Amino acid sequence: MIHVSGLYHAYAPGKQYAVKDVGFDVPKGEVFGFLGPSGAGKSTTQGILTGLLRLQKGDVAVVGYPVQKIKNEMFNRIGVSFEQSNVYSKLTALENLSFYRKLFDVPTRDPMELIQLVGLGGKEHLKVGTFSKGMKHRLTFARSMINNPELWFLDEPTTGLDPAIAAQIKDIIKAENKRGTTVFLTTHNMYIADELCDRVAFIVDGELKRVDSPKNLKLQFGQKLVDIEYLDNGQLKTQTFSTQDTGDKQQLKQIIDQHEVVTLHTKEATLEEIFIKVTGRGLA
Repeated sequence: MIHVSGLYHAYAPGKQYAVKDVGFDVPKGEVFGFLGPSGAGKSTTQGILTGLLRLQKGDVAVVGYPVQKIKNEMFNRIGVSFEQSNVYSKLTALENLSFYRKLFDVPTRDPMELIQLVGLGGKEHLKVGTFSKGMKHRLTFARSMINNPELWFLDEPTTGLDPAIAAQIKDIIKAENKRGTTVFLTTHNMYIADELCDRVAFIVDGELKRVDSPKNLKLQFGQKLVDIEYLDNGQLKTQTFSTQDTGDKQQLKQIIDQHEVVTLHTKEATLEEIFIKVTGRGLA
């Protein structure tokens, strides 16, 4: 669905590259996370893939179309949800989606169905200028689905949303992916990436550092630990042991045999911790 090789882009001649020698492939049906801090090159790469930025150097194809010569047919097959909402403030939510669906040459979804899906039911006749930032974000998200995209570009899809709405958005992404939609997720939120993505790419300072599944990254870079809380002469104590160290395993067994265990659970490295370990950079 996406092929990228040798991608370079600079915003002015002679200036530092925003992305340099980036390459990856995204097969059909995958949720692919493009992860990095602000200014890492995420939005630049997505802009080139979606035709918002002109390709300067490299080989890039999206749903089978080379982006050097973008054809209108490509836009019938992709959907884009931007981090910054760009809906029409003087139109209602329903008018926004009804207008947008007319831009496509393929069957589109019912605007009211999408409005209900993202939790904006009852707001369809309100002008979008009265909406909160989170409501506009949900409408932008709904709009990106209207043409039943085969390839769905999502830029920070849960930004600014309360936990309940964010969980609803994640469930929609999972359901669409289960139906066969390929997802290109751009984010600095490692928790949503860990939950949704089949593979992730770490990008820092315009360079791709690692591409792999969250599970493989945790196995390769994470430590296998166990946290235990237990009672020792009536006093609650907490310790952490490695499940790979022989001495730690013996101590853990001794505690379990000799004391009353209150809690016992495994502890794995988060994707954010692994990102810092791999790239040497945080996500700020």
